[in-house]
Amino acid sequence: MVVTLVTIFIIGYACIALEHPLKINKTASALLLGVLVWALYNMFNMNNPAVISEFGGLENYRHFISESLIENLGDTAEIVFFLLGAMTIVTLIEDYQGFSIVTDKITTTDKRKLLWVVSILTFFLSALLDNMTTAIVMVALLRKLIADKRERWLYAGMVILAANAGGAWSPIGDVTTIMLWIGGQVTTVNIMVKTIIASLVCMVVPVLILSVSLKGDIVRPEESHTGVEVPMKFRRLVLFMGVAALVMVPIMKSITHLPPYLFMLAGLAILWVTTEIVSRKYSKDGHQLPTAVSTLEHIDTPTILFFLGILMAVSCLKVAGILGSLANGLSSAFGTEAPGFFFIDLIIGVLSSVVDNVPLVAAAMGMFPLDGGVFTVNHPFWEFLAYCAGTGGSLLIIGSAAGVAVMGMEKIDFIWYLKKISLLALAGYIVGALVFIAMDVTLFENVAWLRDLA
Repeated sequence: MVVTLVTIFIIGYACIALEHPLKINKTASALLLGVLVWALYNMFNMNNPAVISEFGGLENYRHFISESLIENLGDTAEIVFFLLGAMTIVTLIEDYQGFSIVTDKITTTDKRKLLWVVSILTFFLSALLDNMTTAIVMVALLRKLIADKRERWLYAGMVILAANAGGAWSPIGDVTTIMLWIGGQVTTVNIMVKTIIASLVCMVVPVLILSVSLKGDIVRPEESHTGVEVPMKFRRLVLFMGVAALVMVPIMKSITHLPPYLFMLAGLAILWVTTEIVSRKYSKDGHQLPTAVSTLEHIDTPTILFFLGILMAVSCLKVAGILGSLANGLSSAFGTEAPGFFFIDLIIGVLSSVVDNVPLVAAAMGMFPLDGGVFTVNHPFWEFLAYCAGTGGSLLIIGSAAGVAVMGMEKIDFIWYLKKISLLALAGYIVGALVFIAMDVTLFENVAWLRDLA
């Protein structure tokens, strides 16, 4: 069963990667993959008397499958609805021409300077919001700054790297760091102090490498607005409210400990009501200002369905115990002492570019419980895991939520990303990891005040 499920997953993954040569949309492949692995897993178990006996009968097994599907669909739906809310808010800001307020401040057309501005802005914004939301916002900004599609793809690829690097060092910047933070494996100040330098290096190294080959100026797109020209006061209102809605998500999540998608949808609802009122109050030459209803008509639904398919496929591998076995195998192979656990984290980071990092980190948390476990609170294993799982997803475009969101918005080709961005991401990932290890072994182990600060 395990071999069959892994084989089907690899074939489905290949279909997603070869979307353009096959001329089959990646969303169709992902949805089919998600259904197929669950169907095969269920079929194998139902025809295996030993499995049915282990569950105490067919009825109990059916209950287990039903509960597993509902649980994993719920986890997936949290991400899907979060993405839906964030994309709608960002698109609504764009429809109100709110991003022009920001892009007008970015006056440089020099390719190198713009790369640094975009990367640094993405890095710190990702730590404040989260990597997926930041990626969506930054791609919307790039559309206002860069006319040529392939040039925009290059900057969008760097946005993915910077967003994932920025999210890794913040307790609210990436879903895996959030998991470790809420689970008690890391504390707020510690994770920031121990990983910010490595994460910054992970972002800076690719930017430095790419800067060498970038020359000349970018060409900005011509401003074109359909319908009514939005007055400046409404641009500012929607931009302020939209950004406030995004910023309040991690804040409210920290206060209430409720899932982030609830507050993303709440922010959308408030902005929805506001734009409905504004639209009714203001019209010009028969045109009304946009509302959330009109914005939802051109939201990228295939991207949302792609998330649904790929995350459900990965959840099946988790339920089947394949990811847990993988984590156990890594532990047996490398051990739990330094430098062994560093290799475990590095491999988990690389694997997170293929398989979703959430179940991989969840498997690691389950393998090494805090109560009586070998890795205590704020152990370097957890801190390095946050770095690796957060930044390793950049190695492939579908290896992170930020990458999938950008891929859907810009229709970036999987193979193009592999050729142009993956090696840059790998360089940043490795150098950042070496910096983390060097700092942990030298500074944080031997310098008392730094150890106390962390």
